[in-house]
Amino acid sequence: MKYLIMILGILIVFGLTYLVSNDKRKIRYRPLIVMVILQVILAAVLLNTVVGSVVIKGISGVFEKLMEYAAEGVNFVFGGILNEGQFTFFLAVLLPIVFISALIGILQYFKILPFVIKYIGLVLSKVNGMGKLESYNAVASAVLGQSEVFISVKKQINLLPKHRLYTLCASAMSTVSMSIVGSYMQVLEPRYVVTALVLNLFGGFIITSILNPYIVEKEEDILQVQEEEKQSFFEMLGEYIMDGFKVAIVVAAMLIGFVAIIAMINGLFSGIFGVSFQQLLGYVFAPFAFIMGVPWKEAVDAGSIMATKMVSNEFVAMLELGKYSDLSSRTVGIISVFLVSFANFSSIGIISGAVKGLSEKQGNVVARFGLKLLYGATLVSVLSATVAGIFIK
Repeated sequence: MKYLIMILGILIVFGLTYLVSNDKRKIRYRPLIVMVILQVILAAVLLNTVVGSVVIKGISGVFEKLMEYAAEGVNFVFGGILNEGQFTFFLAVLLPIVFISALIGILQYFKILPFVIKYIGLVLSKVNGMGKLESYNAVASAVLGQSEVFISVKKQINLLPKHRLYTLCASAMSTVSMSIVGSYMQVLEPRYVVTALVLNLFGGFIITSILNPYIVEKEEDILQVQEEEKQSFFEMLGEYIMDGFKVAIVVAAMLIGFVAIIAMINGLFSGIFGVSFQQLLGYVFAPFAFIMGVPWKEAVDAGSIMATKMVSNEFVAMLELGKYSDLSSRTVGIISVFLVSFANFSSIGIISGAVKGLSEKQGNVVARFGLKLLYGATLVSVLSATVAGIFIK
């Protein structure tokens, strides 16, 4: 039964994507089939094999160590604020982003990350049938983040047609930045975070290949990566540290605002209709939770968490997931995979703003297809969670 629901879920995702496809005749099915098979194999390896357990343990171990090092800096500044054993989301989860951002800056400075991103992107372009720029951008988005990634390809931004620009923006919304992965692992099981990162990378190509199909001609298939301005090591380090701090503060501000607004709306709906706003959204999203593999009796609660992510952000939804102690481990696993992406309404503004900073014209283009961007990125999350659901017990 589980496998039938999974097949049905994948078909529904493909059907919903096909309905709004820009050009159904240009869809190339061979790369799609290859990428879906790759998704299934990777999910099986990561979630159901000894090799996968070792890989995830290794990755989570690295991030665990990094979070310990980050805690040294946080404790130096804020030590003594909390009693022994107390936990605060801002200090334990958000402020370590400052250290991870600095580490990314160091790897960028010594040309390690650009080399890795470029060549992984080139290998991916052979699999997904897309251009080198699109493949590079997908990998770079997962490392640099959804706004910073556009700076690295700013030489080409102004020259891109609408369909290629859409693919770049869809990649940015479907993934998450490396600077924030360690923070996710503080809230969710690391194996689900790692699985989501891998599956979303291919899922973004799959959904975009149906929703926005096109062929990049050989003469157009070029990649021009913008070199960062030459800075001294400590100039660069200071800049990345401040960037990380800004991200932490922005996420904290968004959480304060969204959690408060959702609480107020829930209170109003409960007072007027006898049911909270999140519960109401839960009924809307319950069918999607079910086709992802969530048992029907838990589908409304799962749908509520999914909707929370879309209308606010993934951190709000992750905290919400932690409140549902009665959900089965299978449901928690599937929803965890769904939550690891930037697919929410606020990301439309972040991405269009980032592009607008580089090109006013292209920024306006992105703003116009913003809702379609969110639609596609949400389907990427549904697809990843559905595939992962086959192997989550």
